This record gives sequence, structure tokens and C-alpha cells, in this order.
Amino acid sequence: MTESSRTVLVTGGAGFIGSHVCQAYRDAGWRVIALDNLSSGKIDNVPDDVEFIEMDIRSDELSGLMQERRPALVNHHAAQIDVRLSVADPRLDASINVDGWLNVLESARGADVRRVVFVSSGGVVYGEPEQVPTRETAPKAPISPYGVSKLTGEHYLFYFRKVHGLEGVALRYSNVYGPRQDPHGEAGVIALFSRRLIEGRNLTIFGDGEQTRDYVYVGDVAAANLAVSEVPLPDPESIDDVAFNVATGVEASVRRLAETMLEVSGGHVDVEFAPARPGELLRSALDTARLRDAGWAPEIDLAEGLRRTYEYIAEHV
Repeated sequence: MTESSRTVLVTGGAGFIGSHVCQAYRDAGWRVIALDNLSSGKIDNVPDDVEFIEMDIRSDELSGLMQERRPALVNHHAAQIDVRLSVADPRLDASINVDGWLNVLESARGADVRRVVFVSSGGVVYGEPEQVPTRETAPKAPISPYGVSKLTGEHYLFYFRKVHGLEGVALRYSNVYGPRQDPHGEAGVIALFSRRLIEGRNLTIFGDGEQTRDYVYVGDVAAANLAVSEVPLPDPESIDDVAFNVATGVEASVRRLAETMLEVSGGHVDVEFAPARPGELLRSALDTARLRDAGWAPEIDLAEGLRRTYEYIAEHV
């Protein structure tokens, strides 16, 4: 392949997940360009030999940048990901996750990009699912502006394929965790638990702790991005035809999560229980058969992933 046919532009490339995706592409021999406005990403996350450009995805300069660099693939990780912020300020959420995404799509179309990979969310677009593990064809019932904006993004992906011929694939992530996850602010429970263990503070579980999630290690998520970058895609008849769940398919309760983290960290704090949070999903796990058929499978089990995450946060935070 020519250099341009193996060039990928990763938006949000300095972020937690995006930086791991950049590294996976680089290790696979791609020329990688990381684009990030550094609102939450960190320049130190960007791997060596990856070109970095500081830019907001809503910038008028994005189109010119893509026409200059001519990537064959655009991988879109830049997003507003705070569900609580989306509820408090849905217009801000839409500005980034809808208007920003449209700017990426229009810029990609103008630069003759071959394919775009869009990061959606299996944790929010399905709502409270009827079937667990949940397949890609399950009903969509987002109950937050963040979920609505992610689902809207998938519909725009479908539109640009049907009307403009731009290939697109959506990845619906479950609960991603791993090194470089920020244990402050709107962080995942694993990063928050790690921080509390490091500080010697008790772990707090909301509700009875039997609510389940599907925790997938960030290295496996990066590998999934590689898998769908060149997999043959059908001419879609619905958004689900080009969507892939990225998960393990295994439910893990928050109570089990806390117990495992105490084991891998050697911590000696107590586990406290607080009232359940309104609207929290009771069960969540995603069916990954479609992605497995594309040659992908998760390799890091929960205990090993938790150990790696805890050790990283203990060293760096």
C-alpha cells in the first residue's frame, strides 16, 4: 500500500482511549496523525512517531487539514463523554457530539477519505435492555442527551454512506478501563476505586452492588479498532448493519469488582454502601459475536486488567 492508503487521522488522539488506538495503528505500520484540543487529553499520552495536531473538531480549519494530509481512514474518538454534563447542558453536548461530528464527516468527504470509524456507546444507546448480553439489533432507547447524541451520530454515519458513499463503521463500547484513564472527575468506577485504594479510603458502592457491567480492557478496544478498519462492510440497510459491540460479553457486578480490586491491589480498606442512584442500569453486557466473526476477541481478563490499571494509576497519579 502507498503511504496515504495507510494514513489514519485519530480525533481525540491524546485521550485515554484514543491514545491507545493511535499506538495500535502505529504498531501495525500505519502513519498516524493524532488530533486533539487537549480539553481532557494529555500530550504525554501521544505515542512516539505519531504526528500531533492541536485542533478542535469544530474548527473551520479541519477541512483544509484533511485535504492537506489526505488520510485514508478517520477514526473519531473526540467527544463529550460526561453523561451528567450532557443532562446539565445538552446544547454543549450536541455542539461537540453532533456539530463536531458533522464537521468531521464533511471534512472527510471533501478529502476523499475511504472510511470513518465512529465511536458510539453500547452502554447508553440500548437503555435498559430486554436481553443480556445485548445484540446490535436490540431496540435503541437512550435516556440521556449523551446517548441521544451518540445515536444521532450513527444515523449521520448511515446517511453519509447511503447518499455520499462514505464508508462508515460504528463501535459501540461497553465500559472501557485501563492505563491512562483519569481517576478524577467523570472517571470510570475502576479508576475511581484505584484512586481510593491508593489514598487508603474506603470504597463506596451505590445500591446493593449487584448491578452488572461489561468491563473491557483498553488494549482489547484498540485491537477492535484495527479489526474494523479494513474489514469488508455491507451496503447497509440500517445503522445496525455496520455497528459492532466492543465488550467481553461477561457481566461483572460492582460488588465483585470491588472484591477483585482489593485482591489485586493488596488493599485493606472497607467497602461502604450508599443509596442507589436514580436511573442507574441494573444489568449491562454486550453480545460480541459479530466482532468475533471479524477476527477479534478480548485477550485480557478482568483480574489482569484491573492489576495493570491499578499499577499504572499508582505509579502516575
